[in-house]
Order: sequence, then structure tokens, then C-alpha cells
Amino acid sequence: MLAAPTLPGQVDIAVVGAGAAGLATAIFIGQGCRGTPPPQVLVLEGAKRPGAKILVSGGSRCNVTNASVTERDFWTAGSIAVVRRVLRAFPIRDTIAWFAQMGIALREEEDGKLFPTSNRARDVLQALLTTLEDTGGRLATDARVLRLSTHDGGFALETTRGRMNARAVVLATGGCALPKSGSDGAGYELARGVGHHIVPTTPALAPLVFSTDLDGVERYERLSGVTHRVELIVWIEGAVHIRFTGSIVWTHVGISGPVALNASRHIERARIQGQRVRVTIGAVPGWSFEQIDTHLTAIGVMHPKRTVLTSISSLMSSAFADTLLGALGFVPSQCLSQLARRDRRRLAHAIEAWELPVSGTRGYTYAEATAGGVDVSEIDPTSMQSRVCPGLFLVGEVLDVDGRLGGFNFQWAWASGKVAGTALGALTEVRGFRG
Repeated sequence: MLAAPTLPGQVDIAVVGAGAAGLATAIFIGQGCRGTPPPQVLVLEGAKRPGAKILVSGGSRCNVTNASVTERDFWTAGSIAVVRRVLRAFPIRDTIAWFAQMGIALREEEDGKLFPTSNRARDVLQALLTTLEDTGGRLATDARVLRLSTHDGGFALETTRGRMNARAVVLATGGCALPKSGSDGAGYELARGVGHHIVPTTPALAPLVFSTDLDGVERYERLSGVTHRVELIVWIEGAVHIRFTGSIVWTHVGISGPVALNASRHIERARIQGQRVRVTIGAVPGWSFEQIDTHLTAIGVMHPKRTVLTSISSLMSSAFADTLLGALGFVPSQCLSQLARRDRRRLAHAIEAWELPVSGTRGYTYAEATAGGVDVSEIDPTSMQSRVCPGLFLVGEVLDVDGRLGGFNFQWAWASGKVAGTALGALTEVRGFRG
């Protein structure tokens, strides 16, 4: 790996960012290029160490990808057909084989998540770095790109380690999520500087927080650490926008867990557009109000001495059941059979859809992805090359594409890197960078 105090004055291809997408792109350039001599590929990383986000992902286990990935697992303000085309260029079977070639075997866990069998994210990063070196790529750390401009048919890059030129540039800078990993949105300004339009960004895959201005919000603090299955619905302007079924985890400030994280980008996108947002949870996923009310009625008939708390605790977490009853003003020890019809129905409605006092998310600091970014209509999905600035390629999270929880954002990084790397490899073979 490059360790010189200064950068070379000229390279063929500069890859800005040594995260998943940047490393993948550089590797695929080396693996796909059959030209002689091979192109000089330099990966520029602003941090002192590469791959910080890889190392912390999946609880430091790295959820590399998912067993089933389609464009329906992603969101973009642009054409979803662009996402589909890129994903199909690097299907899951090829991703698994690619990692196997690097010595990383994967195994499937709940919800199709694929992790390295070693359960160590550092093994994934080391395999990528080793393969980068094996394929001729070099890495320069502590080399933050400050400015990017077109120059003499190529590009000029001003970095914290000096100025250099490149015939082609790959922007793989990531988004704004998890800034401690080095993601600060700087790539958006680099792209904007050469003519790209940026779709406004918001956190995605972030925990939700509750308003502290509402009376009774403190009742939820007692649930901190409790996990249970729900159907979470995001309502925008009074209509159902999207539904998620899965686990939530109550925290001291709100909720986290898969469905909360997946809902976060929809809540944030609505907020920046000035739309009214509500969030409800159904404690018994798949059950309608009528089914719940019928069930409660039957319990009251068959078990006339069973308390309200005991009766509904068979349907949900007992801790949430107790909190729900308190919020509704019910006495938990009261017999269910003694409830008036209107109260029983009020309870059934609350079990079906309980509104949470969600005020927003915990922001980029806790987010795992970024929604928004470079408009996908401005890239060619067959090469990831800019339609605005020829010679510039964009991959990974810097683009306006974000996936749901479960390895999907990594798959977008690998797939977009595959497309860009293959295109650049062919470009160096056909046209040459040094002729």
C-alpha cells in the first residue's frame, strides 16, 4: 500500500473513498483490465484508516449482503429502473462467489442476511485490502480530497497531501451517515462542483425519537430494552404511506430495531417536504380490529375472572401491555369480562393501531445510511459514468439510492462498484490512459 508522504503527480484512475464501494471499484478495475500496461489505480482515503464503516457494520460482524435482493428493497427519487439495472449486473450468486475467491465464506442468517462465517468484519476489510493490492491498486490514507475540477482532458484533485491529476475519477465518498466513520457529505460538494444536482439528503436507517413535550411520554421510558414484534405504519397526510412488520426495541428516547430503522427514511423525507407524519404500531401484526375485538370478547366469555392485563399479555409483550393499559386509563387487575362494550372496543382499537409520539430520528450520528444524494438520472447505469461530466464515475452511497436493513446497502456498493470497475477496465483496454 502507498505510504509515501506525497502523492504521485499523475495517475490513470483516482478512486475517492476507501469504503465498500471504492474498494470494490478499484478491485474490479484490476480484475477486469486486460490492457498492457495495466492502469495506475490509486484509492484516496481521507481518514487515517480505511473501511471504518465496514468494521462497525452488523455489530462488527459485517452483514455483507442478502440472499434475496431486488430493486424493491431500495428507494430513490429517480428511476428505480436504474437501480434494477445495476443490481442485475452483479447478482447475489456472483457476489457470494466473489467473496469466496477472496477467502470469505458467507452464511445465511435470519431474514436472508449473509455474514462472513468468521463473524468478523475485519476479515472482510482485510480481504478487500489484500485483493486491492493483488490486483495492482494502491491506497493512500490521510488524503482527503478538498477540491475536484476538470483539467486538460482529465481532472485535478487538491488533497490534504498535495495536488495530483487523474485521467478518470471515481467518487465513492459515501453519504453523511455515521460521521465518526469519516462520512460527512463532502462528496456531494465535489459532485456539485462539476455540475451534478444533489437530491436533498436525510438520515436513513436511524432510530426514532419521541417528543418530550407531550404529557405521558415518560411512561415509555419503563419499556427501555423491551423487544417485541409489531406492524408499524407510517401515515403521511392522513393516508397510509408504508407498512413494516418485524421487531422494535424500545429505547430511553424512542424505538429502534428493524422496522423503526426502515421507517426512518420515510419519516425524514416527509418532514423535509413539510408533510404531516404519524406513526402507529399494531401489537398483533396481521390482526384487524374485528379479529382483536372478537378474541377479547371470547376470552371474557370463556374466562370471566381473567384480568385485562393477563388477557392481552397473551397477545403481546406483558411490559407493553401494562404500558398500554396505563395510557388508556384501565386498571390492569380488572376482569376483562367487566369492561363495558365501548371500553373493550377502545382497547381493541389501541391494540390494532397505537399512535406513538414520534418527533423524528436520532440523526446522522446514529444513522446507518443516507437518503438522497447525486441524482441517478445523471449517471449511465451501464457504466456508472456521469452524463454531466465525462470521465467521472459515481458509486455507492453518494448516489440517491438507499436500501432497507439487511445487507442491501452493501450489495448496492458491490454492484455499483462492479459496474464502474468493469467499465473502467474495458476503457483502459480499448482507449488506453497513457498512449
